[in-house]
Amino acid sequence: MKKSLIMLAVGAVLSLSACDNNSAQNQSEQKTTEQTKQVKAGAAYNKLVDQFFKDQLALNPLMATFVGVSDYNDQFGGDLTEKYLKDRHDLNQSYFDKVRKIDRNALSPDLQLSYDLFAYDRDMSLIGETFPDRWLPINQFYSTVITMVQLGSGESAQPFNTVADYKNWLSRLDGFIDWTKLAQQRMDEGIENKVVLPRVLVERFIPQLQAQIVAKPEESIFYSPINNFPESFSADDKTKLTAEYQSMIVEKLMPAFTSLEKYFVSTYLPNARASDGWSAMPNGKKWYQYLANSHTTTKLPVDEIHEIGLKEVARILSEMDQVREKVGFKGDLKAFFGSLSSESQYFFTDRQGLVDGYMDLKKTINKELPKYFNVMPVADYVVKPVESFREKSAAGASYESPAVDGSRPGIFYINTYNLKAQPKWGMTTLSLHEAAPGHHFQIAIKQELQGVPEFQRFSGYTAFEEGWALYAEYLGIEMGVFSDPYQYFGKLSDEMLRAMRLVVDTGLHAKGWSREQAIQYMKDNSPMAETDIVAEVERYMAIPGQALSYKIGQLKIIDLREKAEKALGTKFDLKDFHDQILTTGSLPMAVMEQKIDHWISSKK
Repeated sequence: MKKSLIMLAVGAVLSLSACDNNSAQNQSEQKTTEQTKQVKAGAAYNKLVDQFFKDQLALNPLMATFVGVSDYNDQFGGDLTEKYLKDRHDLNQSYFDKVRKIDRNALSPDLQLSYDLFAYDRDMSLIGETFPDRWLPINQFYSTVITMVQLGSGESAQPFNTVADYKNWLSRLDGFIDWTKLAQQRMDEGIENKVVLPRVLVERFIPQLQAQIVAKPEESIFYSPINNFPESFSADDKTKLTAEYQSMIVEKLMPAFTSLEKYFVSTYLPNARASDGWSAMPNGKKWYQYLANSHTTTKLPVDEIHEIGLKEVARILSEMDQVREKVGFKGDLKAFFGSLSSESQYFFTDRQGLVDGYMDLKKTINKELPKYFNVMPVADYVVKPVESFREKSAAGASYESPAVDGSRPGIFYINTYNLKAQPKWGMTTLSLHEAAPGHHFQIAIKQELQGVPEFQRFSGYTAFEEGWALYAEYLGIEMGVFSDPYQYFGKLSDEMLRAMRLVVDTGLHAKGWSREQAIQYMKDNSPMAETDIVAEVERYMAIPGQALSYKIGQLKIIDLREKAEKALGTKFDLKDFHDQILTTGSLPMAVMEQKIDHWISSKK
């Protein structure tokens, strides 16, 4: 009996062992099948988005130049032609259809993230096509005209290293001249359909255009490459190119600028609208909601964004008053604003002093960065004043990304036009935002990424990029660079600007506010110089919704950080969190939240 029981037990063990072996083998086979499926899906996805990127650059030659692809440097493109509009639609629709045929669940986690980003882009682009932005091709804050002037200066992305480079630029200018004519036709269509710029914005752009009309070719910024020939050029090359550039400027470029200027003065200005907000135009409310969603990468209703802004303004005013008390200022907060905005001790007396001050700040901040970041950009950045031709209407500061090939550093532009608009107490926060670890880190690191699809390295979302830059100001508190209460006030002042934007942008475009009402609101709630306030409000009028992205993006990043800190406790590492935010490129808010949630789960 015992022997029978023993034999049964042995049989059972052998049977269980065989089941375990079969189970292990099945699991191994299943894992191999899943890996094979993942590899195939990944290869199909990467092939698709890489081809999309190539097709996108072929359709947008200027974009190709800015991302360091030189194949189209002699082409301008035709973003206002009917052919372009159809090709753009076909590109977005076809790739949206193709990507949805790929099994997202079969992709690796990183590629699932990329998939969501790519599908989001195509969907938003298709929705955007339903609004007639082609009828508004130019404004004082951003236009192809300004882009071409910057490229033609020889100090931007357009290369001027070889004779072929010089000739490429002449060919590209021919395309631009055709564009100026088509732009007038599109604006005529806008006039017919009552989709036009506010009068004040037209008045701001006309002087920018007039600044390009010169009597002699040597006076044009487009002549700059001739003044900066590479030493390798022969005398014969220099002579021929000089003649060609002079001919281009005199016979083609100046007549094109003159014609465009005449059109703006004689035709467009008289037909510009008296209203200031987007909602005054046909379908304007729906259009503005789309722009708000597009820039913030959220589905927040504009009324909710307005309310968030009002609450943030109230909170920041309270903190500003605490700083006033801390420094012992005897008057009220409005008097404190007045003191900080007017007393000479708070301002530089010469332009170079302002630029040098930012170079000194760069050294101070750079010493702290390794404590907070594992990944930092290889590219450096330099500080430059805004060019004279656009300084009157340009923002107080801006950032231009470095060359993809490393041949040019990033540029932190400072507007030195009005030194009273550049207080010393605002320098630390502005440097953190525009340079390191703000825009310079986010954009340069994105360009330097390896092993991610090309489109992901060069796509961008304002909410992510500006949200990160505003978060960089917030991080400055931990970095210890706001130990001076006046510099901390500067941080609050800049944060107030971003909070007021939520109120003013939505006020202008969704609630019927006038330009004057928006200006007064900002004067009442901040120490900003009036020239800066006017430029800001007119910027919101020109590119509605863009200004919403800063504060909405920052609040989301802070929310995700607090969520991770609470979930991970002692396992939370700030450097790792920053790696998660910065090392997959620019992301829509929902996709970024999905990534951080996955990271939290993996750390647990």
